[in-house]
Amino acid sequence: MAAGGAGAAFPEPTVARFVPAPLAVPPRLLLGPGPSNADPRVHAAMAIPQVGHLDPAFLTLMEELKKTLRYVWQTENELTIPMSGTGSAAMEACFANLIRAGDKVLVFVNGYFGMRMMDMASRYGAEVVSVERTWGEVFTVAEVAAAVREHRPALVGIVHAETSTGACQPLEGAADAVREVDALLVVDSVTSIGGLPILVDAWGIDACYAGGQKCLGCPPGASPLTFGPRAVAKLDARVAEGDVVKNWYLDLSAIRKYLAMPEGAPRSYHHTAPISSMYALREGLRCIAEEGLPAVWRRHRDTAEYFWAGLEDMGLELVVAKEHRLPSLTTIRIPDGVDGAAVIKHLREKLNIEIGGGLGIFAGKAWRVGLMGFNSRRENALTCLAALREALTAQGWSKK
Repeated sequence: MAAGGAGAAFPEPTVARFVPAPLAVPPRLLLGPGPSNADPRVHAAMAIPQVGHLDPAFLTLMEELKKTLRYVWQTENELTIPMSGTGSAAMEACFANLIRAGDKVLVFVNGYFGMRMMDMASRYGAEVVSVERTWGEVFTVAEVAAAVREHRPALVGIVHAETSTGACQPLEGAADAVREVDALLVVDSVTSIGGLPILVDAWGIDACYAGGQKCLGCPPGASPLTFGPRAVAKLDARVAEGDVVKNWYLDLSAIRKYLAMPEGAPRSYHHTAPISSMYALREGLRCIAEEGLPAVWRRHRDTAEYFWAGLEDMGLELVVAKEHRLPSLTTIRIPDGVDGAAVIKHLREKLNIEIGGGLGIFAGKAWRVGLMGFNSRRENALTCLAALREALTAQGWSKK
């Protein structure tokens, strides 16, 4: 039926009307693997009225966001932007833009998100080769170098902060062998950015992606991405040769005309950015810049060590050796005879605290506790310890 003028009759809806109740959600303390609770300043920023996605005021805000993001990642990369989407969008953007059909991609797998790298790479036509390590362990830089020299890939993927295990992969020196074979180094820093050092330029990382909902202390919705000069050169080469990026929404050759043009240059419409999510990410990064990276890193480390000591005092075993533990996420082995899912339910339903269960091979065998961003404070660690003690006692468990 064509649209009518004044007084025109409209058809009666055939699907029954549903009006939800006013929004009401429980006040959870989010101590799982993410998202974490956002800083109240971040929530306040999201409440600021929106402007248009091509408004000069918004583009100025985005330039400030990008500059602060370079500080947090310690990079001078010009192509450092927030992607519209969660961390998985930034992750896929790396692989979609940097993999050409037939490229050999070497992935170091010691957890769930290394496996996801393999999955994404294969979907873009890569020849995927993996080197695997026991979950919860890390690769030595020598092992990384040996595998790179053996396989001579076009791209190397490695997870800095493995969210499924709580292990922190050493990266300093890993880029040397990658550059020897003229490959690109792509790094997952979703659970490390803003919580522990991730030095993009100093470590020779060519492309890196992250999420906003963990140590950056924002709701999910915008995800950081950075490409160094070598990654940009590969993207430019494929575009010049007519090899179109196989994902329209994540095509950086188009997105950078919107978000990464020189100051004063005209911007091209690509998509409507999530304005409020960008407000949130800018404010989360601003909180970190005000505190200063060394202080932020120290706060996460101090909180984690306090938490680890409390867990060990309770008689609980941690999955990862102390020298390789993430300060942002701790993986705890579920004791024999304990119903791990019941502990998670007890914390959620009786205490309004969320912790995570194990992922992949750790499903049903471990809990994951995140002390990230705004939540990385001693009082939250103490609250979680008390809650775990109560839930374990309810099952009759006691320290041996």
